[in-house]
Amino acid sequence: MAYDSVDKMQTALADGVFSYAKDRKKAAGRCLGTFIEIITFYLLKSWGVAPSVGIERGLAEYKNPAITHNVEYSLHPVADIDRLVINDCDLPLTTSKIFRQFGDTHHLHSFEETTRHLLTKEKILRNSCVIGEKEHQLLVGLVSILEGKGQAELHKLKHGGTIQSLELDLVTQYRQPYAMFECKRVGVEDGMKKGPQTIEKAKQGAYVARTVSSMQRIRTHSGAVHGVLPKKDGTLYAKPYDELMAEIIASHDPELLRNFILTVGVVSNHGNWFSSDNMNKELVVLAQSYDWLLFLTDEGLAEFIYDIVLSKKTEVQAAKDAFRRSYSADKTKNSFTKVQMDLSADKVLQDYFRANSKRIESWFNVITPVKQPMTTLRKQIATLSKKNWAEILA
Repeated sequence: MAYDSVDKMQTALADGVFSYAKDRKKAAGRCLGTFIEIITFYLLKSWGVAPSVGIERGLAEYKNPAITHNVEYSLHPVADIDRLVINDCDLPLTTSKIFRQFGDTHHLHSFEETTRHLLTKEKILRNSCVIGEKEHQLLVGLVSILEGKGQAELHKLKHGGTIQSLELDLVTQYRQPYAMFECKRVGVEDGMKKGPQTIEKAKQGAYVARTVSSMQRIRTHSGAVHGVLPKKDGTLYAKPYDELMAEIIASHDPELLRNFILTVGVVSNHGNWFSSDNMNKELVVLAQSYDWLLFLTDEGLAEFIYDIVLSKKTEVQAAKDAFRRSYSADKTKNSFTKVQMDLSADKVLQDYFRANSKRIESWFNVITPVKQPMTTLRKQIATLSKKNWAEILA
């Protein structure tokens, strides 16, 4: 590995990429935060739940809809997926074009149309793009032209404003999610031992994790953690936390599942949060609030940067170029974020995460639940995604 710590890599990015910035170290730190979000997003895609993903949606507190919290990613039940083929697609691909061409034949007009660009003239994707809305459901557009396409074909797409054949998945999602992912990172200023906002970010994350799901945590007189779930008849259903969690995941009971949200936190930078074996107060706060708390290691973050952003391999050049364009002094538009991603860079990242799935999962330390592997989280997500949500949410 070229750098033995993320702090040194941040300095290298500050000097090599952000030398134009007034505060280049802070600019590099924000960039590292973006990498954590991108890693989390493409990890979810590699788990096969891309149709479920929502980005930066406001989640209401349980039975307190007056207060909502934007989270990086929420996973929503899928009611339907409709695959369309658009021939000779002139860019940009907008919601109005989709509704005009497919509105009547695919019953899109039951949704209120949004005004978004799913794919720009510069071939920048808007990930998990909401193109339609109604009371309990959202219509999300996903470009699937990338499946089976090589970099040579994608390179041709970079020239001109027309794509000969575009595959598009229209995904009907329920608004109520079954899981959420939040990413937290705080940089260390020069001369400081820890980031000044660490405790504030920890408290913020802990508050959201404790309020959005119907399953609440309490401690008994002995200090043991129990899960409590309110029922329609006004009673409280309580069990030891681990037992209730396992019951909910395995259940098909609408009363247990209807408002349950599996909460997952992703934190990074040992300089602030320390490690699973040496937790500071802030990490303890988060570990006792999220159902799952994942620690993205310095080594994992460095591997991603080394393999993609700093690599000299031709097969990842499109992603490297998109990153450089997004963070140059004369940038005009971002094309390397969780929301907006260059079409060719998206292909690179999907291939990279698919080919290295086991290694990428090893980048994460599981802080809580104790002694549980990442594979258990992946299985829980898969189990929840396959529930009969039409019946549960009826």
